[in-house]
Amino acid sequence: MRVLPALRTTSIHTRLMWAMVLIAGIAVAISGTLLSTLQERSIHASTQAHLERVRDELIDLAYKGVDRKTQRPFATPQDLLYQHLQTQVLGHTEGAVGFVNGTPKFVPPSTDIHPEKDDELMAYVRPLVTGENIIIETVSTSTTTYKLLIAPIRKADQQGALLYVVDFGQATRDLRRAMMLYAAAAAITLALVVAAAWPLVRRLLHPIEELREAAESIDERDLTSRVPVRSADDLGALAAAFNKMLDRVENSVRAQRDLLNDVGHELRTPITVVRGHLELLDIYDSSDVEEVRELSIDELDRMAGLVNDILMLAKSGQSDFVSPVLSDVAGLTEQVFSKARALGERQWFLEGIAEGEQVLDAARITQAWLQLANNAVKYSRKGSIIVLGSALSEDTLKMWVTDEGVGIAPGDIDKVRQRFSRGTNAHHHAQGSGIGLNIVESILSAHGGELEIESVLGEGSTFTMCIPVKNSVEERTQA
Repeated sequence: MRVLPALRTTSIHTRLMWAMVLIAGIAVAISGTLLSTLQERSIHASTQAHLERVRDELIDLAYKGVDRKTQRPFATPQDLLYQHLQTQVLGHTEGAVGFVNGTPKFVPPSTDIHPEKDDELMAYVRPLVTGENIIIETVSTSTTTYKLLIAPIRKADQQGALLYVVDFGQATRDLRRAMMLYAAAAAITLALVVAAAWPLVRRLLHPIEELREAAESIDERDLTSRVPVRSADDLGALAAAFNKMLDRVENSVRAQRDLLNDVGHELRTPITVVRGHLELLDIYDSSDVEEVRELSIDELDRMAGLVNDILMLAKSGQSDFVSPVLSDVAGLTEQVFSKARALGERQWFLEGIAEGEQVLDAARITQAWLQLANNAVKYSRKGSIIVLGSALSEDTLKMWVTDEGVGIAPGDIDKVRQRFSRGTNAHHHAQGSGIGLNIVESILSAHGGELEIESVLGEGSTFTMCIPVKNSVEERTQA
């Protein structure tokens, strides 16, 4: 049980190598065990078959054979056993003894195995050699294990028996030696596998090391570190997911930092204005009190609107900023046009209505569209023309607002897209925080779209919201 906590403190590289060695070792051990077992069974089977052949030869000789000396059938078991043992060629693991009346009588001279010298074996077989049954069985003594044949013979009132043994310990000695060589070869092979796999595993796990280094290098001052994605496998997917997580963290921290900067920058002016007027307020002058009251309320309302806009931008980086659903574009266009007409005394025209359905967040798109319409009212004169419209193509949904306002200088188009930035001529026509277009672009970005601006200074502008066509909520959320 103490091994698991120790392994948890080691590196993945080391644990993986230990796992490889363990699995390979188990596989080699199982393979060796199966091989040894099958070989041992084969030796048992061949030994059994050999003893059965010896038995059959002895029986055949007893019933059909003749004594070489007399050329007549054997008169006694002693003659039969003597001739049988003379014709047997024993292997180096085999031994035999001829018993006559329970006493060892004949031992082949050319044999390496001497069962008659094993007292435990002799004590076991002595009662059996005087019996009536032929026996083939396995017997173990303190010296070795035998596979033995006991074949009793009775002729002319004389009791004889053949004891034929195979020393199973000697028979399996070569197998044991081979298995020892196998174990040594397996150990060497495992060592070579470890030596070859060590640098390979380190290389394969290098992306994880890069993940760790990237995680350690990240702080609030530097969130730009990313892990290179070098493959399309699981580690590559992990690196890509890690980079996406870093993107979300970076966006969140940047949004937090921008929020603090924006609040500090934009709220300082109205607070200063209100404080200055309150410090100079003549409380005995009712007209001065009323004027300061109206000014303070106006500044506080502007501050509240500004805070709401800033919070909106801060939330735009979150995954739940938009909730796209399948929406009717024609109905959305008509609703926005109806609401926009209440923004100011202008000549409102609906230029086109897109037919069909599109996956989008209708509330956010309405908010962005009305923001563009409100800007058109702010920077145009009363009675001028403002046109709204929508069009749906194969791959893009376009929604636009066209006005006859002051227009934007060519050099200011990129500037007005920036947070808290306004065109050079905008300050002369209307007040604003310069955050409206940024909100619009945040909403479009969450839909995977963009804002196109076409403007002629002194003649008017056209702001077109373009979002890609998506056929399902899944496509929109994945985008």
